[in-house]
Amino acid sequence: MKTISRLLTLLLTLAVVFGLMTLTAGAAALSEEDAAAYLDDYASNVGSDPDFDANIADSIRVVRGSIGSYATILSLLPPIIAIVLALLTKEVYSSLFVGILSGALIYSNGNVWNMVLTTFDTMISKICDSWNVGILIFLVMLGMMVSLVNKAGGSAAYGRWASKHIKTKAGALVSTSVLGMLIFIDDYFNCLTVGSVMRPVTDKFKISREKLAYIIDSTAAPVCIIAPISSWAAAVSSIAPEGEGLNLFIRSIPYNLYALLTLLCVVVMSVMGLDFGKMRMVELAAASKESEENAASDEIKGTVLDLMLPIGVLIVSCVTAMIYTGGFFDAESGCYHNFVEAFAGCDASQGLVLGAFVTIVMTMLLYLPRRVLTFTQFTDSFVDGFKAMVPAILILTFAWTLSGITNQLGAKIYVAELVRGTASGLANLLPAIIFLIGVGLAFSTGTSWGTFGVLLPIVCAVFPSGELMVISVSACLAGAVCGDHCSPISDTTIMASAGADCNHIGHVSTQLPYALTVAGVSFLGYLLAGFVQKVWIVLPVAVVMMMATLLVIRTVQKKHLG
Repeated sequence: MKTISRLLTLLLTLAVVFGLMTLTAGAAALSEEDAAAYLDDYASNVGSDPDFDANIADSIRVVRGSIGSYATILSLLPPIIAIVLALLTKEVYSSLFVGILSGALIYSNGNVWNMVLTTFDTMISKICDSWNVGILIFLVMLGMMVSLVNKAGGSAAYGRWASKHIKTKAGALVSTSVLGMLIFIDDYFNCLTVGSVMRPVTDKFKISREKLAYIIDSTAAPVCIIAPISSWAAAVSSIAPEGEGLNLFIRSIPYNLYALLTLLCVVVMSVMGLDFGKMRMVELAAASKESEENAASDEIKGTVLDLMLPIGVLIVSCVTAMIYTGGFFDAESGCYHNFVEAFAGCDASQGLVLGAFVTIVMTMLLYLPRRVLTFTQFTDSFVDGFKAMVPAILILTFAWTLSGITNQLGAKIYVAELVRGTASGLANLLPAIIFLIGVGLAFSTGTSWGTFGVLLPIVCAVFPSGELMVISVSACLAGAVCGDHCSPISDTTIMASAGADCNHIGHVSTQLPYALTVAGVSFLGYLLAGFVQKVWIVLPVAVVMMMATLLVIRTVQKKHLG
């Protein structure tokens, strides 16, 4: 009996142990979905979950059960491959696609068929995203607008008018910069509008398309990130702690060294006529080209009004449509007749599409009754405009896909945990560190919004209040814009190339030395800011350092040229 009793006890014990193991295994299998959801909500969990350290470690461990390289340094490899290949081969399409395939292969743990499925599943999901679709439609409509204005002779007429009123190359550069700074509501809108308006002027003064693309890019995101009324301000305000969004954004503006110094550089270098690096060679080549005069210019029926009126309507209709989507005209909305709140809550993608549609209808009413264009020419412009934007659409699609796969590999989680790990004991150095990490993350992923979307909650959790929090928030925003500015897979950089009608890699390679120069001075400024924490000291010192750097570059260049 004792033997039977012991045997039953042993069997019962084994049954209990086996049951517990089964339950544990089942829980682990079931928890993968919960782990993924927890990681997706990283931004809110980092500041609200008291057991965040343990929960994030468990979630990463569970996800790595199916994605072996999740949230490791390998998650940054695909964008690095794409960027290095693009810079070496000067061919952006195949470089991006190779980066996508490498990321999908890592995500699929080396399974080639799953790599193919992951690639196209991600691409389709990105193309089907309502925001992305809106941007693509807006891009096509802007292409149609540019084609219409060109066929009507509006651009040529504006070029003739500008040649009488803008007398110098410096004047053309400064005018382009000022227009870029005035259109601050949205970076996509800025890139395409400034490019279409100013191309005739810059061509007249033999300014290279690469230089035009640099000015467009440097007055797009850098202006939007310091404008309280912009799609970027709305995005930042929505990520910041509740009730502090807009106030925190405004307080961060004087410390946003990269944006402010970039704008300073654009104006100063335009006035000084300073170019260096590859941009100087491109500018010399453009200056040596023969002017292309339009022999049929006298036959053109268009006037300056045929350019300026559509652009004016586009600006007004896009702003109106954006606040419409934010509830400005909805009496039941909490944003009724509140411009700032409506703008902060708007759907910029939908608003830009609506505004562009209204502009095309108005342009039809402006051109057809006056017989500036025939109906056939008008409709042909739709196809021509679409064709002109195909390269930008293809690059954007690949860039979004690469960004999506990089996110699936946990690149943002990896970088966010890296930032959190350096926070302790490095408080005064943290603004400079955050700036560098922001640059690296935005450069690798091609998205500034995604970068500050991950880093801002961590910064606010590390520094709940005080001047150091404001400086660190500014460093995060500045780093995101800088990385976005440098990255060949950034949508804003792609838009700037499209707006200037410039080779994309040509734009990236000529802009990079300028952006890195400003980034170096900004980094020194954030080192100073971490210890001084006084904006009236930090900003003037940064401006002086930037001016001194430009003067040194000009002096060295003159000596080198003899």
